[in-house]
Amino acid sequence: MSVIENADGSVTVPVEPLKSIISETFSKLGCSRAEATRIAERLAGANLRGHDSHGVIRAPRYANYLQEGTQVADVQVDIKIENEMLAVIDGKFGFGQTVGEQTVDIGTKKAVENGIAITALQNSGHLGRIGDWAERAAEKGLVSIHMVNVRGSLIVAPFGGIDRRMSTSPFCAGIPMNNGEEPIILDMATSVVAEGKALVALKGGKPLPGDAIVTEDGKITGDPNPLYGETKQGMFPNPNEGPGALRAFGNHKGSGLNFLMEMMAGALTGSGCAGTISEPKRRFCNGMFSIYLSPEAFGHSDDSFVSEVRSYVEFLKSSRPTEPGGEVLIPGEKERQTMTERLENGLPLAQEAWKDILNTARNAGISQSTIDHILN
Repeated sequence: MSVIENADGSVTVPVEPLKSIISETFSKLGCSRAEATRIAERLAGANLRGHDSHGVIRAPRYANYLQEGTQVADVQVDIKIENEMLAVIDGKFGFGQTVGEQTVDIGTKKAVENGIAITALQNSGHLGRIGDWAERAAEKGLVSIHMVNVRGSLIVAPFGGIDRRMSTSPFCAGIPMNNGEEPIILDMATSVVAEGKALVALKGGKPLPGDAIVTEDGKITGDPNPLYGETKQGMFPNPNEGPGALRAFGNHKGSGLNFLMEMMAGALTGSGCAGTISEPKRRFCNGMFSIYLSPEAFGHSDDSFVSEVRSYVEFLKSSRPTEPGGEVLIPGEKERQTMTERLENGLPLAQEAWKDILNTARNAGISQSTIDHILN
């Protein structure tokens, strides 16, 4: 399968060649082959599940982060505080695809051994799709909860406010299943949309909901431009530069949940909140507060936990759909449907986003002939 140019101006790119281009790009930029492959796998994996906001569109920004020193290649995390059930971990600004994996492996090992564990990750590079980490815990048979903030990223206005005071602060939870069933994954930003969805819209992809953005004069809009402002020639759009802001979802409820993410992932982990009055601009990083729970520690034997989950899922999905021919979906179900379709047909990308990925590869030192060889 080669790159297909669609009638709407977008392109559809085959998954494996796209991963190869991104992997080669980060290898050229100084990441080890293992880390470059890990980054490519995680970014493309987000697209496969329909999370285009956390997918390959991030590659140019990640390249900028690496070249600027915002993120660091091939980091081994430091454990600052540790006991049987807790680890406070310094990610040292390494790529989230690397330090996130190390952190989850530390937490899941403790939970498997002790029933319950908590990890507090500070100073991580962008962690990508947080559902990856819930899935990794579910592979060990563990329930997990992940609260994330973005220090140095003031792009969300609190409920009732205009000015940026919050990050997108995602929340994620994972429920393991058995007998080959996929885990149930809830993964969501606490803003109306993740920043990456605004970037996708800005680049010509799926439009934003009409209530996603608040402008500097307090108007509500679905136009992503106020979030980014004017982007200089040759520069990548920066959501920290615009006069507008994303809005929290669900009015006061989403804003309150966003605040909780800052308290747990920012303040409690020691990673730091999005900003303060005395320090409104902080070095970019993710903090992540994670809880890992073994069903066996709660008295479940064999598959009694999964059986109860399965029974409730069946009950929930028996609700009559609001639209004829519709279906009630559980968290993560839409992602699985999207993945099946995209594995077969490739990843849809806005033309501008695809050009940005190719330009990033060329700027990293990959020749056009090499790109053509990978794609063909």
